[in-house]
Amino acid sequence: QVQLVESGGGLVQAGGSLRLSCAASRSIFTINAMGWYRQAPGKQRELVAMFRSGGITNYADSVKGRFTISRDNAKNTIYLHMNSLKVEDTAVYYCNAKVVASVTTEYDYWGQGTQVTVSS
Repeated sequence: QVQLVESGGGLVQAGGSLRLSCAASRSIFTINAMGWYRQAPGKQRELVAMFRSGGITNYADSVKGRFTISRDNAKNTIYLHMNSLKVEDTAVYYCNAKVVASVTTEYDYWGQGTQVTVSS
């Protein structure tokens, strides 16, 4: 029901910056939560940053102060601004959307993923 298209990944040197974009197929006002996860080789997918209901944001401790999640409602798009990148930030980054289906159930939708590689 919700299609997510990511862009902006690439190769960057440590200390550099990248901006990831995720465009949703419908108004993000109808999506209860949107954000970014990442998965490094051999590791579990982890939350990076998320908008929750009411615009509340949540960041992984490892990225606080370096990454910023933002949104453009007119473009149905969220962004992840990544600054001061570290080698350990290397991962596939996935856009995620959560839609409430009932009072007890949320459905998850995922983008295709975009590779971010940080070199020393």
